Amino acid sequence: MPNHEINPNKWIDLYSDYLFNYTVTRVSDRDIAQDLVQDTFLAALKSMKNFKGEASERTWLISILKRKIIDHYRKINSNKGKAEVRIAYNDDSESEGDWLEERVADPFDKTAEDTMQNEELGDAILNCLSKLPEKQAEVFRMKTIEGYETEVICNELNITASNLWVIIHRARTAMAECLKENWF
Repeated sequence: MPNHEINPNKWIDLYSDYLFNYTVTRVSDRDIAQDLVQDTFLAALKSMKNFKGEASERTWLISILKRKIIDHYRKINSNKGKAEVRIAYNDDSESEGDWLEERVADPFDKTAEDTMQNEELGDAILNCLSKLPEKQAEVFRMKTIEGYETEVICNELNITASNLWVIIHRARTAMAECLKENWF
C-alpha cells in the first residue's frame, strides 16, 4: 500500500468534470473525451500501487490522462492512409470478389506528362520547403519526406512529442498554402 492514501471512490465526484473539460478542449469530441477519461480512471486503478504521493492525486490523474490523449493521437495518425483497400468497387456479378488493389495503376506505366508533373510537384515542394522557418522545414522533412518515427525526431531535435505535432501542423499548413499558390 502506498504511503499516501488515495480514494478511487471519490475520483468521479472530485475530478471527472475537470478531466473531461481538460480533454474535450484537446480532442474536440465529447464521446472521445469521455472514453479517454474512463480509460484514465481505469489505468489509475490498475496502477494505484505505483502512486507515491509526490504529486497531488489530481496531478497524478492528469499525467495519466495526458498520456492517454497522446496515445489517442498517435493511434489516429498511425492509422491514416492505412484504410483497408479491399473494397468491392463494382456491383456486377462478373467482378464480384475483385478488389480495388487489383485495379490500381501500374506505377511503372507512366507517361511523359506524368513524369513532368511529378518533377514540377517535386520542385514546388522543395521551393515551398525552403520558405519555411528552419525548424519547421527540418521537422517536415524528417517526418513527412524521410518518414522518421516521432521518437527519433524528438530525440534528435530535443523536442517533446506535443511540440513536434504543433510544428508539423504549422509546417503542413504553410506547405499547403504555398503549394496552392505556386503549383495548383
